[in-house]
Amino acid sequence: MHHTLLPYLTAIDHFIWGPPLLLLLVGTGVYFTFRLGLLQITRLPLALKYLFSGKKSAGEQGDVSSFAALCTALSATIGTGNIVGVATAVKLGGPGALFWMWMAALFGMATKYAECLLAVKYREKVDGKYLGGPMLYLEKGAGQPILAKLFALFTVCVACLGIGTFPQVNAIADAGRLTFGLPPIVIASILAVLVGAVTLGGIQAISSVASKIVPTMTIIYVSACTLVLVNFADQIPAALEQIISSAFTGSAATGGFVGAGIMLAIQSGIARGVFSNESGLGSAPMAAASAQTDSCVKQGLISMVGTFLDTIIICTMTGLALILTGVWSGDSQGAAMTTEAFSLGLSADFAPLLVTTGLMFFAFTTILGWNYYGERCVVYLWGKRAVLPYKLVFIALIFSGVFIQLDMIWLIADIVNGLMAIPNLIGLILLRHVVIEETQLFFNNLKNGAFAKDTL
Repeated sequence: MHHTLLPYLTAIDHFIWGPPLLLLLVGTGVYFTFRLGLLQITRLPLALKYLFSGKKSAGEQGDVSSFAALCTALSATIGTGNIVGVATAVKLGGPGALFWMWMAALFGMATKYAECLLAVKYREKVDGKYLGGPMLYLEKGAGQPILAKLFALFTVCVACLGIGTFPQVNAIADAGRLTFGLPPIVIASILAVLVGAVTLGGIQAISSVASKIVPTMTIIYVSACTLVLVNFADQIPAALEQIISSAFTGSAATGGFVGAGIMLAIQSGIARGVFSNESGLGSAPMAAASAQTDSCVKQGLISMVGTFLDTIIICTMTGLALILTGVWSGDSQGAAMTTEAFSLGLSADFAPLLVTTGLMFFAFTTILGWNYYGERCVVYLWGKRAVLPYKLVFIALIFSGVFIQLDMIWLIADIVNGLMAIPNLIGLILLRHVVIEETQLFFNNLKNGAFAKDTL
């Protein structure tokens, strides 16, 4: 079964993630970057200020704080993509893949800003909870109900068959087996129980778990990466040079002619970058829509920080650790490759434990975040009564995820991801004027002192 399906899935994956989608993804980001005047660079300090100020202003409405909403979104984005995805990209596309991840992230920040701004602008209350995201801005803003339903349907598929379940469960099972010697069935059972316990509590429970785990694990993981970088500090300039030069010359571990090497670096860098930071997929807007905020622009700025933290900081650190320690050109793959980099880089016995724990927590919170995204789309498509059946199916899939093979998992995840991005990107293009008008209005008001306490 596995071998008969694989060639078909590979063909579908190459078709969906071919030049048209990559151009649409990056093109949308490039368009917003220049139309909004490099907002992701010039307004990053303001975005960070909003994120950490924590001050509530009058007129804020929402289910959870902006910080908790960002943590929910980050819980879904900071996951195996940062540990396993980076390893897969660098293995496939060589060090140059990291450069293309940066490009995907830089332009992706503008896309993330636009989609989260629209999510807050077009959100509405359903059964006392905010519902928002591409399905609502496609329907209410762009007047495209069919695209809205397609987006919601693909999101449920991503939650159940893509990023939300199999890659994460598989990574946790793998890590648990390598480090603690636990059999997959034990890990599957524990996971299913834990996921069930949290997700049945809804957005408040998910965001409260996410707001505790995500910042803590991120700090621990980034500190460990920093130690590796400090130990190899003298080699960092050479590694950066290698990343930039191989981005344009191609030096993939898999060989092949130069042009193919560059294309592979671009394709794996961008596809994995998007898998990791989810800019343009339309997932983060669903978490942003639940944020307590008085301005869609403000929430857009806060959400944009997610892509910066996820890819520019965390993925870069993982990538550098892989390149500096030289494991990228070795035999290891996935999580084992990152574990090996930490073992070499930290020359400590606890290194594998660190990667495993990081991976387990990141993957666990990703499952929670995606469970929430799927639920929002289930509510949109079939109403509140469908939530419980959805959650039960989701928990059953978590349990079965440990028994599916890795190559198949990444292919399925990539395919449904790509399908989800298409309607969302069409929506962003159709509503580009709304994004630009709202942004100009907000910054004009800011300049004229309309919100006295917010001025820089």
